[in-house]
Amino acid sequence: MRYKYLRSFSIVLFSIIFLSLSACLSSQTQPTLGPLAEASPAPPTATIQWFLPTATATPQVIQIATYTPVPLSGIGGIIATDDFSSDIAWNTIESGEGSVNISRNRITIAVKEPEIYLFSLRNEPLLGDFYLEIDAHPALCKGGDSYGLIFRASSDAHYKYALACDGTLRLEYKKAYNRPRLLAGPFGSANAPLGSPGDVRLGVWMAGSEMRFYLNDRFQFAITDRLLSDAGTIGVFAQTAPENSAMTVTFSNLVLHSVGYTSPTPTITPTETPVPTSTKIE
Repeated sequence: MRYKYLRSFSIVLFSIIFLSLSACLSSQTQPTLGPLAEASPAPPTATIQWFLPTATATPQVIQIATYTPVPLSGIGGIIATDDFSSDIAWNTIESGEGSVNISRNRITIAVKEPEIYLFSLRNEPLLGDFYLEIDAHPALCKGGDSYGLIFRASSDAHYKYALACDGTLRLEYKKAYNRPRLLAGPFGSANAPLGSPGDVRLGVWMAGSEMRFYLNDRFQFAITDRLLSDAGTIGVFAQTAPENSAMTVTFSNLVLHSVGYTSPTPTITPTETPVPTSTKIE
């Protein structure tokens, strides 16, 4: 009871004090505010250049498929063919991650774990300019699994023409012990098999820094790139996606043609510079 009484008395006292203060404040004259002075603009500050400008990299020239066919320029005679009746020219492997073997006129790459890249290189010939065709048969393949051709390969780096089992294709540059670098794509193509089983004929045309890519004799895209300019060997590969644990693809009927082609360049017309003469003054 004593606590309730003191609490009621405190509330009454607080109310009286609050009303008194309010009356005093309302009776005071509020000061009149003068017009605001126009603020003068702040002096300009110097712009600090934290990073020096750098040269912009020259973009690669990429051309994708159009209704206008791109000819196979400069195709010459056949350099070599391979019906995969022998494994002498190819490297084979058998491990817990997968296998590469040759039998029944096909080279078969079988991968048994996610994110595994298996490939086989042909030991000859070394090629700079060429046109290569090979049949691919994905037997077990889905989603981001990929397979395709390796070319201009050395012990240090190579190009990869890759088809994914989601119907896209791309070109990559692969340096030893590094992740592949995407050069073109991915492009969707009606000629690329979706999943497995499937059949497709891959074509790569190479002349200097110019590359053209085909599926089933139909042009897909072209690119100009100078990362690998020396002659190298060719090969095939298969690679599982992170979400997939197994894939199998076979390759057959390899044909290599020579290419004799020079990219058209502007011709400089030489001009004769007149020799100055002097006039004798008499």
